Amino acid sequence: MASDATAVAAGSIAEPETTVVREAPAAPSTPAHGAAAAIVASVHEGAATPTEVVTAALDRITDSNQKWNAFSVVRAARARAEAAALEQRSDLDVLPLAGAPVAVTHNIAVAGETVRCGSDATDPALAGDDHPVVHRLRAAGAVIVGLTAVSELGLWSVTDSAGRITRNPWNPERGTGGSSGGAAAAVAAGLVPVAHGSDGLGSLRIPAACCGVFGIKPGRHTVPAEIGSDGWGGLVENGVLATTVGDAALALSVLAGRPDLSEVDPPGRLRIALAVAAPHRIFRVDRHWTEAARTAAAAAQAAGHTVEPVTLPYGAALLAAFLRWLTVELPSVALLARPERLQPRTRRHLALGRLVQRLRLVRPAQIDRIEARLLEFFERYDVVITPTLPAAPPRARSWSARGWLANLLVTARLSPFTTVWNLVGWPAASIPMGMHPRSATPVAAQLAGPPGSESTLLRLSAQLEQRRPWPRVAP
Repeated sequence: MASDATAVAAGSIAEPETTVVREAPAAPSTPAHGAAAAIVASVHEGAATPTEVVTAALDRITDSNQKWNAFSVVRAARARAEAAALEQRSDLDVLPLAGAPVAVTHNIAVAGETVRCGSDATDPALAGDDHPVVHRLRAAGAVIVGLTAVSELGLWSVTDSAGRITRNPWNPERGTGGSSGGAAAAVAAGLVPVAHGSDGLGSLRIPAACCGVFGIKPGRHTVPAEIGSDGWGGLVENGVLATTVGDAALALSVLAGRPDLSEVDPPGRLRIALAVAAPHRIFRVDRHWTEAARTAAAAAQAAGHTVEPVTLPYGAALLAAFLRWLTVELPSVALLARPERLQPRTRRHLALGRLVQRLRLVRPAQIDRIEARLLEFFERYDVVITPTLPAAPPRARSWSARGWLANLLVTARLSPFTTVWNLVGWPAASIPMGMHPRSATPVAAQLAGPPGSESTLLRLSAQLEQRRPWPRVAP
């Protein structure tokens, strides 16, 4: 593999060998455009009604969901009723998501639905109130058409359950990543233009990269983040997946209660670091994923930004993330209605977590050291670009029936580049950057920045989207 230094010639990032195997469509006239934005504009103008839009989305889901298993619950009757009620609102013509059909990952509360978290061990009772994220979506005029599949308790980077494997719309022989794999599949298949996803150690960005959609995890305290009983120890953030950066920015502005995030005009000149080396030498990075990061860096440089190859100071981030991953669900286990129904891999995982807890191996100082190094690093840079993943998505298999070690290996293989940003609570996004010629699935670059850089990441992503547009949905 070429070193970072060989990628630089006369101070510029060389265009890497392309990994695109399908022609991308022409760039939209403005990055703010997208399927959700078009729907909202149509509803605002009276050219379509929420009922018509929602019915069309439900028809798509009915036709295709059995193929992809993206949705665990389809809210057909309730979504139609909610769309009809939405049409009676006097402020319909100004709602930022008026009539947009949206999917919500099946791990947060939607009134009248279960909160399954991908498990038969959870409480079968129906939620009485909406999670704050769902409340904000509804208040903005979105209609929740269904709940998307998630791995058990959100622990695993593969999405399947007994008899149901969520498949990648680009290649059904491959998986979607996890834990928000159903949300990514729903967007990639064109069933909905926007979906909510939760990101713990990369579990939104990983599926986004696997399925060729844009996904962003905001920084801590930007969007209400309560997941389960304790929010995974502060590691999880609620974010969005969409076919375009503009749609993602629009949805994130609603979730954050910050209209400014919907503006995706080009940013000023940025100092960008390109870090393609794996966080640890035990990980090998497929050259097509390395090239995805280089492609994004070359596009950023062509847009006028300065780009410098670097080594990112990950420190002991992977070990700190692994120890926390073992323990994050322990506080909620006592609240499970039927713990005996947990999958064997999850029971083993929790047992190891209890051992880590007894040995007091998780300490705040671990993250303090990592964050201190990153803060020093970002005194020189505004954004860092890395590959999102080191390798193609795993095969679409019944991973939930396999042992803990097999699931550990596949999860570790997908997550080395994403975990550090959950540890420190900083924003990060995954943006499509071509196709892998062997797996016939997308490749992607990750953009990350310091606290408060959500707008910068969105604006830069929109700029890259214009220069390197991607197919909006899988064929």
